[in-house]
Amino acid sequence: MNYSSAELMIINAARLLRDGDVVFVGVGQPNLACNLAKRTHAPNLVMIYEAGVIGAEPARLPLSIGDPTLVSGSLSVVSMYDIFANYLQRGNVDVGFMGGAQIDKYGNINATVIGGYDHPKVRLPGSGGSQEIAAWANRCYIMTPHQKRRFPEKVEFMTSAGAIGGRGDREKAGLRGKGMLAVVTDIGMMEPDETGEMILTALHPGKTVEEAKANTGWDLKTTPQVRVTELVTENELRILREELDPTGIYLKSGA
Repeated sequence: MNYSSAELMIINAARLLRDGDVVFVGVGQPNLACNLAKRTHAPNLVMIYEAGVIGAEPARLPLSIGDPTLVSGSLSVVSMYDIFANYLQRGNVDVGFMGGAQIDKYGNINATVIGGYDHPKVRLPGSGGSQEIAAWANRCYIMTPHQKRRFPEKVEFMTSAGAIGGRGDREKAGLRGKGMLAVVTDIGMMEPDETGEMILTALHPGKTVEEAKANTGWDLKTTPQVRVTELVTENELRILREELDPTGIYLKSGA
């Protein structure tokens, strides 16, 4: 069965979601993961979009967080302030999907600059709402290709907090959420150990520990028994390709 690395990551991210989860989701691949989960094993999943839409039931693939398709059939539409103050900060959001240019060994994310802040090599989009989501969502997940440049030992700028410098640092900083609990890549999956350091816990079929280590910017540790993720199914691919993204807007990347 042929599938792209993007499809592999989306499917494995979708499997992390639980029925009944309230998920703070943006557009793009995380949106596909949420809608896939809702159509397979999590029919009661509730999607919240930053623009203020709660319980979205999009009839087509939304192009932005302000796409009108998100409003049709939704449970509620509120202000952006209400989304962050009355839902996210109060602990009513189970999952936040994160993204960024760099993720370090403690799950901290850089989406701000590469190089010095005053004179950067690259100026990135910045936080948006991601720093609040990382701070207050009960758990966070990341999807990203497994490339060494994306996984430095320490981010050049901490846009969104993971475990910061190790276990206990989030609590000291006053952050309630558990931080980054899984990083899904096209090689496998990383999860925090008891110290808060990201370690390799799973490999996708055909991938190796050596391949994961070679594409990570620190000495990547592994669990004693690295599991192998379940095979991608024909039904998962059919839903992604035929129902959710038939024109390949997001699926064509990472082929």
